[in-house]
Amino acid sequence: MVKLESLKKSYQFNRTLKEKKAHSDFFSVFASKNFYKPKHKSDLLISFVMKKKIGNAVKRNKIRRKLKAIVQKLLKKRGAISKDYTYIVFGKSNAYKQNQSVLMPLMEKCFKQLKIR
Repeated sequence: MVKLESLKKSYQFNRTLKEKKAHSDFFSVFASKNFYKPKHKSDLLISFVMKKKIGNAVKRNKIRRKLKAIVQKLLKKRGAISKDYTYIVFGKSNAYKQNQSVLMPLMEKCFKQLKIR
């Protein structure tokens, strides 16, 4: 099973935010080639970030959990997400009221855009 490993240091975030990006109404995805190794070879380097403007902690955590669940479902699809990249997913407030079934194809489309570039 693939584990999601979060970015920890500010230089990791800064470097990832400077490279590839894809946006939708519900989230933004930033990516860069892996510039450091995850703890385990099978891990995916990905962080989920919410601004405090979005709402209280309950709302931000619900959006984060929803986006994490979508990424874990996409990892089960072969070739949907590349483990050669480090990702940052910025959640937006619109994602709170939206169903996962609507968000799933949008997330898949964003990851495909990042692969092509």
